[in-house]
Amino acid sequence: MIYQAIVFLPLIGFLIAGLFGRQIGAKASEYVTSGLMVVAAVLSWIVFFNVALAHGEAGEVIKVPVMRWIQSGGIDVEWAFRIDTLTAVMFVVVNTVSSLVHIYSIGYMHHDPHRPRFFAYLSLFTFAMLMLVTSDNLAQMFFGWEGVGLASYLLIGFWYKKPSASAAAMKAFIVNRVGDFGFVLGIAGVFVLFGSISFETIFAAAATYLPAEGSPEAGQAIVNIFGLQLDKAGAMTVVCLLLFMGAMGKSAQFLLHTWLPDAMEGPTPVSALIHAATMVTAGVFLVARMSPLFELSHDALLVVTIIGAITAFFAATVGLVQNDIKRVIAYSTCSQLGYMFVALGVGAYGAAIFHLFTHAFFKALLFLGAGSVIHAVDGEQDMRYMGGLRKHIPITFWMMTIGTLALTGVGIPGTMIGFAGFFSKDVIIESAFASHSVASGFAFTLLVIAALFTSFYSWRLAFLTFFGKPRASADVMHHVHESPAVMLVPLYILGIGAVLAGVIFEGYFFGHEYAEFWKGALFTLPENEILEEFHHVPLLVKWSPFIAMAVGFVTAWYFYIKSPETPRRLAASQRVLYEFLLNKWYFDEIYDFLFVRSAKALGRFLWQKGDIGVIDTYGPNGVAARVVDVTSRVVKLQSGYLYHYAFAMLIGIAALVTWMMLGSSM
Repeated sequence: MIYQAIVFLPLIGFLIAGLFGRQIGAKASEYVTSGLMVVAAVLSWIVFFNVALAHGEAGEVIKVPVMRWIQSGGIDVEWAFRIDTLTAVMFVVVNTVSSLVHIYSIGYMHHDPHRPRFFAYLSLFTFAMLMLVTSDNLAQMFFGWEGVGLASYLLIGFWYKKPSASAAAMKAFIVNRVGDFGFVLGIAGVFVLFGSISFETIFAAAATYLPAEGSPEAGQAIVNIFGLQLDKAGAMTVVCLLLFMGAMGKSAQFLLHTWLPDAMEGPTPVSALIHAATMVTAGVFLVARMSPLFELSHDALLVVTIIGAITAFFAATVGLVQNDIKRVIAYSTCSQLGYMFVALGVGAYGAAIFHLFTHAFFKALLFLGAGSVIHAVDGEQDMRYMGGLRKHIPITFWMMTIGTLALTGVGIPGTMIGFAGFFSKDVIIESAFASHSVASGFAFTLLVIAALFTSFYSWRLAFLTFFGKPRASADVMHHVHESPAVMLVPLYILGIGAVLAGVIFEGYFFGHEYAEFWKGALFTLPENEILEEFHHVPLLVKWSPFIAMAVGFVTAWYFYIKSPETPRRLAASQRVLYEFLLNKWYFDEIYDFLFVRSAKALGRFLWQKGDIGVIDTYGPNGVAARVVDVTSRVVKLQSGYLYHYAFAMLIGIAALVTWMMLGSSM
């Protein structure tokens, strides 16, 4: 029952707050949904210790049937919970962050009259994500996948009367549909290859899918997939790339990233939930879960590596010049997701999930800390109008400093001294260098540069927000105050995770206890020796993230503490580059020109030529219009004057008599 409780408690909270929120009131809705989430979080940690940290046998999977779901043709889908170490890790990430976001929102949203709806949406979001991570087949995963998309649309556009929020919600929904189209095709491709969408069947068949090199079957087995005649290796690559296309949309990877920064239009707790624990981690989870397939396609893994590296670099460059405190952290999320996909691409699946795990703590801490800052300065989000806040909100300052230390990866290489991000991010950079991928040098270089940029924009945020002279109005500064305890307690808990999550769990996720911890939940081929090879990289490689972090910190200190005029002079002298980064490489403008305007033009053409020109003229609307034309003329005969009716009767009689006379003469 513990697994069912973890999944369905958020659903119960959603139903209570969503259906009866007006009757029970806002306070009751907050307490019920938050209380149920806290219970789910506690149960999640119990499952984590019982499943992930227990000494079980490799390949151990707990399957909990719920009901027979879909039976159609060759598809027989059972709704069941697949519980293994990967699921247990996601339980902890999703429910811990979600429960803290629920509690934090009690204080942050206290002024909003629609709190029952907000808390209902939060719980629905969590339930959808739990459905995704417990899925035992691709259909069930897609159900949770789309549920997360729906809930994100509702939460990003929660303040629906605000045009920018409604536009951001639509943008997130539509961009994700692009990736989801690839995901659907990928599911279809899996069914074509294996005749099933059940993970148990797929993974068992994948183990013997590719013929051994040199065998008579090698290179001869041809598969027809989507009309393409491919060998088995090529077919597997196509399927994996389609699945990755879905992951790109959900995890905001390069080219399908444009929705993520705009998602900041939602309330700050939503930003923390989306960016730290739920929606954006879904793509990483998908690739990790499907590792038995991705391991069979080196080409697909190469694409994952390249896209991840470009994403990490691209988002870091944009974060350098953003002024909205939440958007800086949003681009940080996009960049860190790129790190995770590089780890997946080089076969270091444990490192990717390790960074997902640690990132959840320090990124939620940063977002909720930013919300505390915004709460203190009366809703202001532009860092240029902050400054000098550390004396007014010291607790928020120290919590965000801890989050910044974890994000930038502060630690001493070769030791167990460091914040959470130090352990997980450094191992990804080292794995990228150690891998035998043709893109290893490319990925390593971009990740180190991204680490430098991450350090710069993170400390830039800290210096602009908390140091220097106050740049807000005197009235705002007069009312600056620390957040209430209900908002600070979640920061304390997340701060503990940002400090200790790396040093405590490094050995399990990607260290000496890797095999006993994962128990086969992540699959690697025998020739994949990344777990061993990353230990033997040159010393300079091990120190490169630390050097990048230090250079970024010193540069930010010089720019925003020592010489505050330098950034303005540099931006003025490099105006083209500054505008290029400030406008996010102009992706929104490019997409608007290529897709949005062309779609509107096509729709306008079809409306004018098709709807008005054809349907309204010759189709059902045209027939109706002609009837209206005729009746509009006929009704004019109804004048209401008696002599008009008498005259019409006289004409009718004359016509009748004439017809009878002509008819009789013939």
